[in-house]
Amino acid sequence: MERLWFITNPGSGSTTRAKCDALEIVFAERGLALVGRTEFPEQKMPAGADLDRDGVDTVVLFAGDGTINAALSALRAWEGSFLILPGGTMNLLAKSLHDTLDPQAIVQAAHDEATRIALPYVQAAGHRAFVGLILGPATAWFRAREAVRKGAFRRLFQAARVAWTRTFGGGIRISGISALAGRYQAVFVRPEKGELHVAAVDARDWSAIVQLGWEWLTGDWVAAHAVSESLTREFAARGKKPVLALFDGEPVPLAPGTPITAGLSRKAFIATRQGPG
Repeated sequence: MERLWFITNPGSGSTTRAKCDALEIVFAERGLALVGRTEFPEQKMPAGADLDRDGVDTVVLFAGDGTINAALSALRAWEGSFLILPGGTMNLLAKSLHDTLDPQAIVQAAHDEATRIALPYVQAAGHRAFVGLILGPATAWFRAREAVRKGAFRRLFQAARVAWTRTFGGGIRISGISALAGRYQAVFVRPEKGELHVAAVDARDWSAIVQLGWEWLTGDWVAAHAVSESLTREFAARGKKPVLALFDGEPVPLAPGTPITAGLSRKAFIATRQGPG
């Protein structure tokens, strides 16, 4: 890790410009060359050919799940390494790769000694999710989330009303997993090495919603009675209409019957965690 390209989202509450500037100081103190910087989404993601031309060996990502996913998608064919720093809310990828959530400490540890590992992902129709995929009527809530981020509160109430109606107006059915034969408001898919962990949510009454919300807040939402779990290598959404899927929180329409499978990246991700992740 010697020549870096820094990808950030300084408009985010977690990755302010001041925090980004502080990391650049750490780069300089460690003798790392900062070749370029992308402020997403105002600026386009760099192309792999551009990084190669400038001799970049590592892309440093200090952002949330959506920006990280966009960068990894844009640089899918690039042969360099990625250093993921915690710049979002959940920071699940960063937690799997590092022992600390201090971005500056991670940079220092990565420069001193680090390994490169492969990461599992969920894939469908050319799209990948390294944190997780969500399917079903509950995905409509992403519009309410975006309204909150933009401070558009009038749109928030409208989006929330639509999402509520869709969430309780039907359900998604899936094929390929015999244990999950019902209709579900949401299907959460987490990548694991060689397989997919699928959790289907059937919460149609107030008591189930309250329990699910409580379990979500306390960090063990799959323990709720409204959640059914299964492991598989492949499944698909049933029906005749396209379904909305959230890949690491980013919306993508999927044609019905699109195979959803497990994948594994090359060893491109810098890990500083000591021992098993």
